Amino acid sequence: MDEAALIQKAQRGDVYAFNDLVLAHQDRVYSAAYRILADPASAADAAQETFITAFHKLDTYQGGSFKSWLLRIVTNTCYDELRRRKRRPAESIEDLTPEESPDPPPQLVSEEENPEDHATRAELSRGIEHCIRGLPAEHRALVVLRDIEDLDYQQIVEVTGLELGTVKSRLSRARARLRDCLRGLGELLPADFRPDSSQTSAEPM
Repeated sequence: MDEAALIQKAQRGDVYAFNDLVLAHQDRVYSAAYRILADPASAADAAQETFITAFHKLDTYQGGSFKSWLLRIVTNTCYDELRRRKRRPAESIEDLTPEESPDPPPQLVSEEENPEDHATRAELSRGIEHCIRGLPAEHRALVVLRDIEDLDYQQIVEVTGLELGTVKSRLSRARARLRDCLRGLGELLPADFRPDSSQTSAEPM
């Protein structure tokens, strides 16, 4: 059954159809929440809350991209959690440091990759996740929506409620900060991101 038919059945109260929608989108929703919140437990809670909200608001879905509709809910859910964190004083030093996820969002890896290439890709992936976590939350969300979830600018406007100019300017600043952070990863990066070797002095022969 295609997604549109599942949505129609779920809107009529079919819990099994909605469960199929959850299964189809749960990895994407969790991944977005994890990258915005930088904490696996909070991301799992946000993903669960997203699907509860989606189920109760299915009657408000009026077509278009169901993925974008879900991403709007999870983004707002994450923003609510971040606002709660600001109001709640940290009780220990651990509260100030994002947890490392024992089970990070899945990465696509070629089965033909040799162990050395796989290790390099995994280290690069960890470095990229580290740089994304270092962004301010409002910038982090835009990077997730545009560069990871591949939403276009108009979809991001609809998801976040921001003006188009604000989306573009924040995303530009976020990418600049990411680029600076990623350059610190050196040889793990593709050539375009590596520091300019012409700026370093050549070693004597």
